[in-house]
Amino acid sequence: MEQVEDIVIVGAGIAGLTTSLGLHRLGIRSLVLESSESLRVTGFAFTTWSNAWRALDAIGIGDSLRQQHQLIEKISITSTLSGQPPSEMSLKGKHGEGEIRCVKRKVLLEELARELPSGTIRYSSKVVSIDESEHLKLVHLADGTIIKTKVLIGCDGVNSVVAKWLGFNTPPFTGRSAIRGYTDFKGSHGFEPKFLQFFGKGIRAGFIPCDDQIMYWFFTWSPSSQDKDFEDNPAKMKQFVLSKCGDFPDRVKAVIENTLLDSIISSPLRYRRPWEVLWRGNISKGNVCVAGDALHPMTPDIGQGGCAALEDGIVLARCIAEALTKTPSGDTSDGGDDDDGVVFKRIEMGLNKFAKERRWRSFELISTSYIVGYIQQSEGKIWNLLRDKVLSAYLAGLLMKRSDFDCGKLTSTP
Repeated sequence: MEQVEDIVIVGAGIAGLTTSLGLHRLGIRSLVLESSESLRVTGFAFTTWSNAWRALDAIGIGDSLRQQHQLIEKISITSTLSGQPPSEMSLKGKHGEGEIRCVKRKVLLEELARELPSGTIRYSSKVVSIDESEHLKLVHLADGTIIKTKVLIGCDGVNSVVAKWLGFNTPPFTGRSAIRGYTDFKGSHGFEPKFLQFFGKGIRAGFIPCDDQIMYWFFTWSPSSQDKDFEDNPAKMKQFVLSKCGDFPDRVKAVIENTLLDSIISSPLRYRRPWEVLWRGNISKGNVCVAGDALHPMTPDIGQGGCAALEDGIVLARCIAEALTKTPSGDTSDGGDDDDGVVFKRIEMGLNKFAKERRWRSFELISTSYIVGYIQQSEGKIWNLLRDKVLSAYLAGLLMKRSDFDCGKLTSTP
């Protein structure tokens, strides 16, 4: 079976749904292909910084999400080795910056999907290969369906089929893994609106409230060969984390202790080698591009993976809309929109603009995430001294600095 679509987005994650909704807001239809049978909510929650809220406001769902998630007022960073009091940084009065909340992934994805026209997302649609037919791309699905499209956007994660087609390498393993979980206290958890971070002895952990009842937490470490025993065993994961958090306050350890086993997952941390995103041809080629984790998979150490995906969606929707509504400079063809060559040229220029806008931002975020994680999780007396005495405050400020970014509105100002 064959069908024709103007715009196909592969992946109904944060980047894919944000791009589709952005296009919808601009009056442009798209089709989102999702391999799963329903929305993917793996990861439970993620930290949304100021840059993410600017993107959510641009897409028109910021206020709704604010009502469901607690505003974080401080960041508290504790070294489990130094014995010093936590280093705290207030997020108030930062000239409009510093809006941090921990957003439940399921809530965000459902909000994005609810705003889309019925039929926009097609589930159980796994892309297996991509071919070309003149100015169109042929998207082959596992069920034998072939979709012809004028624009193909890969938002299909770290194992992206579209990224591979564009020439990106498979994101390598960083040598670190993460265990994530969330705890629903079914009542007030009693924690202040703080982002609590702990590091030392080769581990890094964070605890952050989503609302008055739910606490989200993460734990990263460098696994040994023995650690493979609990990769698919939530009970063992839970006990492992507790065994490494002996120096944490009792009420913080209680968050892990009260986490249900079906609310714990483990995953290896992978990242895009930063220099790969400097090649424009890898981000976009002709009428194909990638966004979100398909473009810039990064470690979670500055909490910008989901935030950057939201930025991507706004910028990409804007660039595509501009390409489809404006004539490229120097184009003298009178064929109009019926001329496939003219349309292809407009699309190519639009995606090239997206690649140019996102290249250095992606490079910066991937690099910073990797370096911050390396520093905070490194062991040794020298590293411990530098981190505890010199770098702690600097790293906290760096998180704020990377979030001080505005992806703009859906439409460019004249």
